[in-house]
Amino acid sequence: MIRALTRHIPASFAHALSAAPPDPPIDVALARQQHRMYCTALAECGAAVTTLPVDERCPDSVFVEDTAVVVDRQALITRPGAPSRQLETEAVAVELAAWLEVLPMSEPGTLDGGDCMRVGRTIYVGRSARTNAVGIAQLAQAFAPRGIEVVPVELPAGVLHLKCVCSPLGGGRILLAEGSLDRRVFRDLEIVWVPADETYAANAVAIGTHVIIAEGFPRTHAALVAARFEPRAVPCSEVRKADGSLTCQSIVF
Repeated sequence: MIRALTRHIPASFAHALSAAPPDPPIDVALARQQHRMYCTALAECGAAVTTLPVDERCPDSVFVEDTAVVVDRQALITRPGAPSRQLETEAVAVELAAWLEVLPMSEPGTLDGGDCMRVGRTIYVGRSARTNAVGIAQLAQAFAPRGIEVVPVELPAGVLHLKCVCSPLGGGRILLAEGSLDRRVFRDLEIVWVPADETYAANAVAIGTHVIIAEGFPRTHAALVAARFEPRAVPCSEVRKADGSLTCQSIVF
């Protein structure tokens, strides 16, 4: 069974972290409507969706991906790089412990799940403002017994997370935004290219042949169809105002 863990949006999401104050501001009611559409899309693509309750202490908690990295039946609970987000891991750890073996990270390591892209037995991990070298080392140590290779990736300035510019499609294929990273980083993986002017669409959730993508990116949609995927577009204007996208709203395992 494929599971997806998500989290309801708090009223405090209006004050979520962002590189620049959003204009217009975040519309929480619209964000919640769009989140319901996202959860529906996950379910219709074959995932059993569990949604954690609201925690008003955690404005960014809808971005649940950043709180854990899952490999097989094991979950590494992260230490998010933004100190204001570190409370988010508590409820996620409790929920995942019902299904998985849960391991903690420790100081001074920091790691955001949005920096981690697993492809087969490899995890590509972005070295970013939110993920440090100690966090990457702890990630490697946690999953080495499971035969996982961790490959650090240096991110360009202005890229918040690795998955802002790429995401896994399964079967040794990934989405990758043109002009974002040297494709040689990804060795012999097959690339489905996202046009540079549609870079936001490089963050997508693949479940089997289904791919949930952000609406409004027709060339990426066409590239996925040409690669024999079934793209499903959903709106995400409000999470985008908080520097978020699609993978960050779920942990799929």
